[in-house]
Amino acid sequence: METITTDICIIGAGSGGLSIAAGAVQMGARVVLIEGGEMGGDCLNAGCVPSKALIAAAKHAHAMTTGAAFGITPVVPEIDFAKVKDHVAAVIEGIAPVDSQERFEGLGVRVIRDWAKFTGPDEVTAGGYRIKARRYVVATGSRPFVPPIPGIETVPYLTNETIFAQRERPAHLIVIGGGPIGMEMAQAHRRLGCAVTVVEGAKAFGRDDPDAAAVVLAKMRGEGVEILEDAPVVRVGGHEGAIEVEIKDGRVVTGTHLLMAVGRQVSLEGLGLDVAGVEHTRKGVTVGADLRSSNRKVYAVGDAAGGLQFTHVAGYHAGVVIRQMLFGLPSKSGTAHIPWATYTDPELAQVGPTEAEARKAYGETLTVVRFHYAENDRAQAERKTDGFIKVMVVKGRPVGVTIAGAQAGELIGLWAMAIAAKLKMGAIAGTVLPYPTLSEVSKRAAGAHFSPTLFENPMVKRIVGLVQRFVP
Repeated sequence: METITTDICIIGAGSGGLSIAAGAVQMGARVVLIEGGEMGGDCLNAGCVPSKALIAAAKHAHAMTTGAAFGITPVVPEIDFAKVKDHVAAVIEGIAPVDSQERFEGLGVRVIRDWAKFTGPDEVTAGGYRIKARRYVVATGSRPFVPPIPGIETVPYLTNETIFAQRERPAHLIVIGGGPIGMEMAQAHRRLGCAVTVVEGAKAFGRDDPDAAAVVLAKMRGEGVEILEDAPVVRVGGHEGAIEVEIKDGRVVTGTHLLMAVGRQVSLEGLGLDVAGVEHTRKGVTVGADLRSSNRKVYAVGDAAGGLQFTHVAGYHAGVVIRQMLFGLPSKSGTAHIPWATYTDPELAQVGPTEAEARKAYGETLTVVRFHYAENDRAQAERKTDGFIKVMVVKGRPVGVTIAGAQAGELIGLWAMAIAAKLKMGAIAGTVLPYPTLSEVSKRAAGAHFSPTLFENPMVKRIVGLVQRFVP
């Protein structure tokens, strides 16, 4: 078996692994990248990219049915579901060269297309090679979690890994799981002409602010998505084209297709982490804030690190470990400034704690300010008035922000930067923004933080009165 000696060995060619490989090799490190599946990982092939492409197609279909308020006669769109999936595939193909083996080999990365396994604390085997590296990075991502519901072993079901290859439109899609993946797919399929029922054991959008979730749930239900909450599934049955989902209270939901969207599990099987002395649990590799494991040679990033499961977190983690591995600089990861978004319509976005979490953490030192989309001129022009922004403030600084509304995923970026840079609300309130834009909801929310001090303070009014009387 040939031995390869290198500086960095990365296991997994998803967002985190590719970011580390590209950065490290271009700064002079020797890099081996191992991937047993598809280059680009889940995000490119079965996650973020195809889901947003499908959502984009669904928005076009929906727009054709909702033009009456603008003086445009609504029409029922003719949807070629197979061509919608061609669009999804074309988007993936358009991005794939950036993540391709050829590109990374062109940068100087040694790419091995096989499954990796630790055979010792400082040795990995893959593709007939023994890799000896100074540092290792576990960037293996996650895959859909399918719970052991009675009957699941005999019923055909879809996950995010298979639904984008489905070229025939489901007549009635049943979605088990009311989290981001389930709800995005539910609304998209409804807009593409499917009947859709979501079955959620607790609350839909359970991780999000309840007020914000209510805005999206009302819109989805108004579009015809049936959403059953507090509905634990006790059994599934049936066959292709005739699926049954039994709920704990005895109700039975019937449909033609079943999508399992109840969460994800970290992909660590077969890696030989025990042999490498790398502590881990079912949630991921056990790491510190520096993303280093119990084996000081081994780091973990992204989903494999056992924390927030977002593509942008994996990219952020890449920067944390690169600073350590290439420059020997201390670097730690955090979560207070990490945003996330759900791309339903309206969108949901969050950075930092929700209002309930912030009240628990900060008590009476917390103030909460809101601004509604209905008071934004651009939102009125585009009839996107559903939603609001909510900012949690402690000692003049934002610590958490919730946005429910159009382009919430775009708007949350300003607040993620503000929290990361420890900016005060005055910095947001003093920012000059183009008019009319939806981004003004952030500025107006920041301004609302100062309203009680400026407009409800008798002392301010006395000062203004004195200035008007005595200052020429």
